[in-house]
Amino acid sequence: MTDSKGRWPKTDPDSGVEDAVLLILEWLGEQGVGAMIRVDAERFQAGLPVWTFTAGGGPLARGMRADGASAGECLSRGLIRLREGGLTVPF
Repeated sequence: MTDSKGRWPKTDPDSGVEDAVLLILEWLGEQGVGAMIRVDAERFQAGLPVWTFTAGGGPLARGMRADGASAGECLSRGLIRLREGGLTVPF
């Protein structure tokens, strides 16, 4: 969630962010940020968002996490949170 009173940030489902996942992760690593995206089968069975993106370290003052129903939604939310943390990913 963002600091906007618990509302989910808006994402662009047609951004193509899923195609750039590996490039984004590699770029984050080059900046000293540890990051990963994963799918959780147990959350799928519980009807919860199954994708999780986490990042921390490097120029980020604190770690962050974003969840989504799809990999694209999850990573789009993650990119928004990275920007909120002062790190603009060039993708």
